[in-house]
Amino acid sequence: MFTKWRIFAVNHQRTFSVHLNTMCYCKIKANLKRLKTQLPLTRNYSSAPGIAGSDVKSLHSVINPPVAKIRNIGIMAHIDAGKTTTTERILYYSGYTRSLGDVDDGDTVTDFMAQERERGITIQSAAVTLDWKGYRVNLIDTPGHVDFTLEVERCLRVLDGAVAVFDASAGVEAQTLTVWRQADKHKIPRICFLNKMDKTGASFNYAVESIREKLKAKPLILQLPIGEARTFQGVVDVVNKEKLLWNSNSDDGKDFERMPLSEASDRELLKETIEARNSLIEQVADLDDEFADLVLGEFSENFDLVPAEKLQAAVHRVTLAQAAVPVLCGSALKNKGVQPLLDAVTTYLPSPEEREDRFLQWYEGDLCALAFKVLHDKQRGPLVFLRIYSGTLTPQLAVHNINRNCTERMSRLLLPFADQHVEIPSLTAGNIALTVGLKQTATGDTIVSSKSSALAAARRAGRGEREHGKKREAESLLLAGVEVPEPVFFCTIEPPSVAKQPDLDHALERLQREDPSLKVKLDPDSGQTVLCGMGELHIEIIHDRIKREYGLETYLGPLQVAYRETILNSVRATDTLDRVLGDKRHLVSAELEVRPAEEPCAVAKIEYADCVGEDLLQASREAIESAVHSACLQGPLLGSPVQDVAMTLHSLMIHPGTSTTMVTACISRCMQKALKKADKQVLEPLMSLEVTVRGSTSALSWQTWHKEEGTFRKSRLAKTTELF
Repeated sequence: MFTKWRIFAVNHQRTFSVHLNTMCYCKIKANLKRLKTQLPLTRNYSSAPGIAGSDVKSLHSVINPPVAKIRNIGIMAHIDAGKTTTTERILYYSGYTRSLGDVDDGDTVTDFMAQERERGITIQSAAVTLDWKGYRVNLIDTPGHVDFTLEVERCLRVLDGAVAVFDASAGVEAQTLTVWRQADKHKIPRICFLNKMDKTGASFNYAVESIREKLKAKPLILQLPIGEARTFQGVVDVVNKEKLLWNSNSDDGKDFERMPLSEASDRELLKETIEARNSLIEQVADLDDEFADLVLGEFSENFDLVPAEKLQAAVHRVTLAQAAVPVLCGSALKNKGVQPLLDAVTTYLPSPEEREDRFLQWYEGDLCALAFKVLHDKQRGPLVFLRIYSGTLTPQLAVHNINRNCTERMSRLLLPFADQHVEIPSLTAGNIALTVGLKQTATGDTIVSSKSSALAAARRAGRGEREHGKKREAESLLLAGVEVPEPVFFCTIEPPSVAKQPDLDHALERLQREDPSLKVKLDPDSGQTVLCGMGELHIEIIHDRIKREYGLETYLGPLQVAYRETILNSVRATDTLDRVLGDKRHLVSAELEVRPAEEPCAVAKIEYADCVGEDLLQASREAIESAVHSACLQGPLLGSPVQDVAMTLHSLMIHPGTSTTMVTACISRCMQKALKKADKQVLEPLMSLEVTVRGSTSALSWQTWHKEEGTFRKSRLAKTTELF
């Protein structure tokens, strides 16, 4: 959420959104697509075993190895860095797709929504399960657009590792910083994959340096590119001193050669690789004491003799400790470097048992899982994604939801593979499951085998000795949920007719359960339904889904920004409320003062004058605070929330027998009077902006510009406040 607000001069001019003109591009692309053979959108991802000529693995053949050989990973990056293309190659090389999908053609596995295929972007995260060289990999492809950052947040919450994909020509970009901070928040070990090494302008050194400078991370270079841009041919494995060259005649990148570097044919490349390997050994030794003792003890004279297995084990420990990040490179679109990336995932990223939360020991093997995503299927109903932390899931199992304090029965257990799912008999700890039948479970809920299991775990943790015992015991061992950001864009939505309003309410209720960042509220003045989202694209996608999935032609009102309001001076106000209800008289009289707060605060600060009796406050404090907070929900200018305000109650007189509801009404009305009398201004959300100019030493300072602009807006505001 925005941490700063800048003053915005409100006037009666209309505000227009700026759009990129993509009409010409879309027309060209549409013409090109007409020339292509029309392919069906539905792809066969998992042919049944035994079909003649089928070389695609069945989802039923996914191995179920020990926990140590499970990897739960996510693909995260800035938009258009190549996340979905990389995921598509991973599925193909692991044997779970017959052909290579393309984002531009709209036939990738993980981008299965119609909106994703039309726009060529990832909108919602998609989970797939595969195996690679004896390891089971649960992979989640996440969106790169800022409007869908919650999808990244809730996926990282349940993952053990991540692959950060970078455009080698751009390095660290805006959304890269966002997803990196999210991974830092959840302490996720990462691998960096410098994609698009074949792209014009690609620079391995520039991308690595941007990781070091902008992300403040320590890159461990495990691969070197053989050529860049048009000359990119393959990669060098620094750890094993081998070169990997892909066959130029191969269309799918499955065929590549792994050859040791020789001084006869690769003198310069070998020299560069030895230098990079020695530098890598020194870096890892500085970060890992066990490896440092090994190197200084046995291989201090010649680093070339350090075994690759020892170096890999040390890199794994350093990655797990998040002291550094391994860096690999390749080109997913040109089918180069993806297989070594999969090897790195299994070698360097942690297994679930290496990432276990300490509090899971209190469950002693009983079921404990976290619901992190909900989808609605027309035939099956709600589909809930669960990360299993301990215990085992089976179909027809009755489970207890600690957050909702309810028990539900799980009818079926599925293995996720984007939009296709396979029913399975059981799933053990460390995996990601898809369940059918949990109708009340929502994102962030903790699932256990029974209420007694949760209580027993709480008692084992020594948290059962509280005054109100059982309820608090169960709540004390909740898994941390997902932090949902506040919405920043608003618009009204109306059904085609009043008769369709219940259908719209039903659709919005389901969409809110799927997407916690979508908020729906009712405007108390106009009675209109208001959509609150993370951006214009977010709202547009929701509108399109209502039309496609629920068959409703809805109408959107103008989008609004999440403004805030505040006051500029101190004002006093008094109010008296005198009502007779039945045979009782309710009389409240109050005098209060509102003023600008000394420090920024989202919630109004409440203070009481010495003349206000303590006995009176004890009985009415809750009603007073409720009244002040409710009065600040809608400001007098635009109806936006009021912030950076302090209130002092100078006098309060309450007639005996007056209800607290009347006290709340009087204080709220008095507060609104004061806010209307004060000089007011509107606050606009302020975001940090970084401008990068390639090939130039000049820099644009946003902070300096903002100070000048802020002064300008303040002077304009002084002239326009009379309008209000």
